Amino acid sequence: MTNDPAAPRPAPAPSPSASPFEIPLNPLGVADPLRWLVRGARDFARAPAIGLFFGGCFVVMGWALMKVFERAPAYVLALSAGFLLLGPLLCMGLYRVSQDLEQGRRPDFGDAVLAWTARPGALAVFGFVLLVLEMLWGRAALVIFAVSFDGMPDFKGSLLKLLDPQHLGFIATYAGVGAVFAGLIYAVSVVAIPMILDRQVDAVTAGLTSLRLVLTQTGVMLWWGLLIAVLVALALLPWFLGLFVVGPVVGHATWHAYRAAVPPAPPEDPQPPRGAPPPPTRGDAG
Repeated sequence: MTNDPAAPRPAPAPSPSASPFEIPLNPLGVADPLRWLVRGARDFARAPAIGLFFGGCFVVMGWALMKVFERAPAYVLALSAGFLLLGPLLCMGLYRVSQDLEQGRRPDFGDAVLAWTARPGALAVFGFVLLVLEMLWGRAALVIFAVSFDGMPDFKGSLLKLLDPQHLGFIATYAGVGAVFAGLIYAVSVVAIPMILDRQVDAVTAGLTSLRLVLTQTGVMLWWGLLIAVLVALALLPWFLGLFVVGPVVGHATWHAYRAAVPPAPPEDPQPPRGAPPPPTRGDAG
């Protein structure tokens, strides 16, 4: 094990040829999400400069969304779609830092920023899937607006107008549809991006493995999703400034969630040298 950042990085472990439905998953406990957060906070403390950089990126993204909402609310959804694709790329840098710390390596800022270049093809496919889900979510939101109001309402950049009692039906429907799409995006991506970084798997395999994890251990994964939602919501209150810390801690914790849920891929069976005699069978013994 080495701490030299210039040392060549080992290639991701090759994944078995089994289907995504045959990749084993570890059993998880209710206390595990709290352990992931503790380990994520520890990783952030061990590489604070890199973590604050990515946290700053999350803060800037939040500020951009607020400014767009104030001046041109119609473009918020399109900007959110772009951030939905940019967010996993940023988190991938945090996963790289946790991976380096796990392997006894010193995290490198440049390596973290360019972590997405390790698997651009798989990430592009997965990003396209997220974009399609975001577009469907946006279309559903427009339909809800059209059914609930006589034309598109003008809230003039104020969220408080949505809290009018006459809008309760709209709020409930909008929140319900949003919860369905948010839950689907969470289910297919909760461990997919770390898995793509760690293994030679395609986007479909990573997404289906993530979905299997949520469907087979729903209670723990709902608890983990609730923790993330509460922490991010609290981080948004002081002008998004809490994302400086919450963003990287949750990112690092997600790597540890993946590590806890998906066991390492077994190494491929070594092949005998070309020309070597085949191993003896039982009938040859004696």
